[in-house]
Amino acid sequence: MPAQPASHRIGRRAVLAAASAMPLAPVVVRASSWPDRPIRFVVPYAAGGTSDLLGRLIANALGPALGQTMVVENRPGGGATVGAASVAQAAPDGYTLLLGTPAVQATNRFMMASLPYDPDRAFTPIVNIMRTPNLLVVHPSVPAHSVAELIALCKRQPDTLFFGSSGVGSTSHLAGEMLRVMAKIEIAHAPFRGTGPNVQALLSGEVKMSLDGMPALLPHIREGRLRLLAVTTPARYASLPDTPAVAETLPGFDAAPFNYITGPAGLPQPIVERVNTAMNAILNEATFRSRFQELGFEPMGGTPAELAEVIRQETARWGEVIRAAGIRIE
Repeated sequence: MPAQPASHRIGRRAVLAAASAMPLAPVVVRASSWPDRPIRFVVPYAAGGTSDLLGRLIANALGPALGQTMVVENRPGGGATVGAASVAQAAPDGYTLLLGTPAVQATNRFMMASLPYDPDRAFTPIVNIMRTPNLLVVHPSVPAHSVAELIALCKRQPDTLFFGSSGVGSTSHLAGEMLRVMAKIEIAHAPFRGTGPNVQALLSGEVKMSLDGMPALLPHIREGRLRLLAVTTPARYASLPDTPAVAETLPGFDAAPFNYITGPAGLPQPIVERVNTAMNAILNEATFRSRFQELGFEPMGGTPAELAEVIRQETARWGEVIRAAGIRIE
């Protein structure tokens, strides 16, 4: 707006009208007393899965820490884009937050023709929550007891071993593609509609291998119904110290999904700082950490800037894998 001449007189009503038209003013006012009503916490996946479990654990701990109820809202669809878009389009007032997953900002951009939001500009990073290893498992009928033996078997019998995943573009699918690309093997992909159906196909022998989430697979490993070969974290996982990392055979292999809290772009800094501080305190609380680790979640925490760097690194790494594998979600 051009500057007004010094002689121009602005009445009190005009000043108030101009102030009320400023888009940030209402948010700044609310931030000073935030939160004074329940907070909507969007989980971009259906109820009953690992993301839903994680979202409810966080809401049950973070809500009381902030002095308000956090209401989990499951918004599945579009490979997490439906839920993510609902947060990107929400008012930046702190009353709508998102449980972020790799799909939201790091991977879908490479697999989809377009997204209903800008993954680089639509969100405000708040805090990293956790990483969890995917587990490389095989059906007991597979004659391989290590990553090296599995790779050798796949090279001897190309395209005969199917690896199951919880869907095209899922972290289990991408982990399998990373294994295929880095090991230079030919394995066929069998996508299912979620982790549950994938695990059932593994148990029945319909598919012979998978790299899916630890919470879903570990009970069946302990019962001897699946054989654990490796974890997908860069090094051995603390709660499975005797299990090698895939990276011990394929240096640089890292396919451990991460989850975080984010909000719409323009979220006021006082709100970001309050959520970040509260979540870091929760992640450092002994009982909560113990519960997290029992479920196979590795607590992370840190600053918003550190989360932004994690997202940047994950985006670069998965972009290479997705392009090499030619993965597209229609």
